[in-house]
Amino acid sequence: MALARTRAVALLGVDGQIVDVEAAITNGVPGLHLVGLPDTALSEARDRVRAAIFNSGETWPNRHVTVSLFPASMPKRGSGFDLAISVAVLGANEAVPIEACAGLVMIGELGLDGRIRPVSGVLPAVLTAAESGAETVIVAKGNVSEASLVPDVKVVGVGSLRALLALLRDLPPPEEPEDEAADLTSRAPADVLASRAGARRGDLDLADVRGQPVGRKVLEISAAGGHHVCFTGPPGCGKTMLAERLPTLLPDLDHGAALEVTAIHSVAGTLPADQPLITRPPFQAPHHTASRAALVGGGAGRLIRPGAASLAHRGILFLDESPEFGGGVLDALRQPLEGGEVVIARSGATARFPARFTMLLAANPCPCAAPRFRDCSCAPSVRRRYLARMSGPLLDRVDLKSELEEVTRAELRYDLTLAESSEVVAERVLTARERTRRRLADTPWRTNAEIPGRELRRRFAPPHAALAALDRPLADGRLSARGLDRVVRVAWTLTDLRGKETPTADEVNEALGLWEGRT
Repeated sequence: MALARTRAVALLGVDGQIVDVEAAITNGVPGLHLVGLPDTALSEARDRVRAAIFNSGETWPNRHVTVSLFPASMPKRGSGFDLAISVAVLGANEAVPIEACAGLVMIGELGLDGRIRPVSGVLPAVLTAAESGAETVIVAKGNVSEASLVPDVKVVGVGSLRALLALLRDLPPPEEPEDEAADLTSRAPADVLASRAGARRGDLDLADVRGQPVGRKVLEISAAGGHHVCFTGPPGCGKTMLAERLPTLLPDLDHGAALEVTAIHSVAGTLPADQPLITRPPFQAPHHTASRAALVGGGAGRLIRPGAASLAHRGILFLDESPEFGGGVLDALRQPLEGGEVVIARSGATARFPARFTMLLAANPCPCAAPRFRDCSCAPSVRRRYLARMSGPLLDRVDLKSELEEVTRAELRYDLTLAESSEVVAERVLTARERTRRRLADTPWRTNAEIPGRELRRRFAPPHAALAALDRPLADGRLSARGLDRVVRVAWTLTDLRGKETPTADEVNEALGLWEGRT
């Protein structure tokens, strides 16, 4: 019996596991038998692999071929196993040296003509291979730039099965048509625009917003500390304009955060072909008709994909017209807002996606959405019911609440050249974040919003005199225990913005007003 072995990677969410791909040729009815809990796409690899081997000028063994994917008890999905299966089969058929492919990790989908096509999720797959001790990973040419982000791993990009076999046989690579190589470039789907929206765009600047000094200030505090925001106000007052300009105030992602964000977008298939590493905080703005699965992620069986909350990891999740979202959709964010990750459980599989984002809510004060308050025809009870669609437990997790006013005629005529630009505000934000970084240097947290409540009460507790203003709101129930932590976090951010060493009563009082929406 001939036996050959190589390796691939199985992904569940952004977590991967090395899979041993073994092929054995035995006596029996000719055919390919695939075992190891493959899904439909993986089961169809029989036809793709057979056609690719024939069209690469190789001989298919006219005997019974068994391909085992170990661990056999773990379900596996996707077409990224094609390359490993084909090489294992040819190794068992003694068409390539068995020892040449035993230590390799191979990730790629095969076309019927033998071309190797890019697949999604290559970055987390190569990270898994590196953690397992693999030294060389074979990927499609279209995935090379993404796979090369992982250090200490040799990444080899190949365009066809014929070229890979020449490499394994230590032969010169065959000539391939130019159009074949060009076709291997990975193409992100249309919704990739969402992943690019966090970039600093020249057409977006905070100076474009007319008036709204309170909204600008809230936005600066949010950017400096990573705090969640809720804007309410009449249509046309600038809620959406402010939200869209929040990414322009944020600094670039550090390398570790950039890899986290890129891995999520790689799994989702939204990684731009010309941007292998996402270095800007992402900006996600799902429509208010989005489902719960679209917001937090989901899918049938093991086909679990990240939602907008995870795609906004280390960036901004903007929920415009928040009261218009379906019942229970917004409340699904309560867990990731606290834990920084989304856990999706299915029978036989549980996927975890990072989801540490800054949430920004925007809402009109009533369903009629009159441009001016005096023109509103809604009864007070109608207004209360409308805003109550954003539940109390959700708003309790929002650090900064601000009711924006109508823009006056004087503000509309104001010379925009005199308004502060995003560049000016971003400098202050960066300075404040540097102060935060120095204070949190020996901790795993990056911003004030990430500090757990227990640490706020131990290592980073403000002076007792500064917290005296919170005694009455706590006593009469206006301020919850969770709200207390969020007020203290905002107070630290105000302290960093003002260059102080520790919060005083002024910062605590202002943070309380921002939490209650009194600014």
